[in-house]
Amino acid sequence: MSKKVFYSLLICCYGVLQLSAQQKSLQGKITNEADIEGIHVLNLASRFNTITDENGHFSINVKLRDTLLFSSIKYMPEKLVVTEAIFEKGIITVKLSELVNELDEVFLKPNLSGNIGADLKKIKTEKPINFDDVGIPGFKGEPKEKIVPLYFAVTPLSVNLEALYKHISGYYKDLKTRRKWEYENNAVAKMLNYYTLSFFTTTFGIPENRVYDFLLFSTETTSIESEFKNEHYGSVLLILEEKAKIYTKRISEENKE
Repeated sequence: MSKKVFYSLLICCYGVLQLSAQQKSLQGKITNEADIEGIHVLNLASRFNTITDENGHFSINVKLRDTLLFSSIKYMPEKLVVTEAIFEKGIITVKLSELVNELDEVFLKPNLSGNIGADLKKIKTEKPINFDDVGIPGFKGEPKEKIVPLYFAVTPLSVNLEALYKHISGYYKDLKTRRKWEYENNAVAKMLNYYTLSFFTTTFGIPENRVYDFLLFSTETTSIESEFKNEHYGSVLLILEEKAKIYTKRISEENKE
């Protein structure tokens, strides 16, 4: 390799490193039609986060190739990598997938009277027979896709092409992340319902529009989920008090910028 080519490659590598080290404010908007306020936006690289305003707009500092994670109670968690095109443009739009809750099947009988109040009382939901109804023990939860370990996907005797592809493509990795965030979102929703918004604003001084974000921040870095699940409410309050000091300080620093 000639010196000229070597120095050219060196300059290119230096340019890429410089670009990767740069940080800029990324402006974004959630394009869903409803429930676009208060969506949590987390930079997985820097751990800094923000939330969307009433119009779905947000602003967050990013570097090239950072990964942003979007999540809320209403939507499925979504990840977005900051590509060169996104970084240079400095603007993104994101549409999230809604969390769909399946309802029990409803059967309407033909003998309706036309009186809505009376007819509603006649409507019954048909629930599927579970294991308890027939006296057989078994799993009663909602079945989830099984993640096949890599050492089972490829063996000396066979190759599971679908499982191998899902490992190589990162599908299983994304699935694990999505399940983790669904679990955390459910935990946050339960804590919000148990303590109420006013408790966090009055006791810890957390702004009302940042309570969800504060709880998600707490679940990411502590054992508060298991403490709450096991009804160790004293430990939960100690964790909240400790994290509230860090979180309110962070808000104060954001406001100074």
